[in-house]
Amino acid sequence: MFTKFSITGSSLEMLKKGEQGIIKFCNIKDEKSLQKLISMGITPGTFIAVEQRFPCFVIRVGERRLTLTRELAQRIYVRIDDE
Repeated sequence: MFTKFSITGSSLEMLKKGEQGIIKFCNIKDEKSLQKLISMGITPGTFIAVEQRFPCFVIRVGERRLTLTRELAQRIYVRIDDE
């Protein structure tokens, strides 16, 4: 009756600790915040992994660990990599 399906995309905020994916886009209108993300290496096509969710988001981008606010994590959308 129902076919199997999986969610392949999500905002970064919804990912659990240990999940990873590739950044698809950032829904940020504020130029200053967007430039901050770009300078941190958070751009479409970049591989990202969640290392911590609370009290703030700690992500791994390449060999670097970065801290994000929950508000920024809500605006970053990723394609989930379940390998």
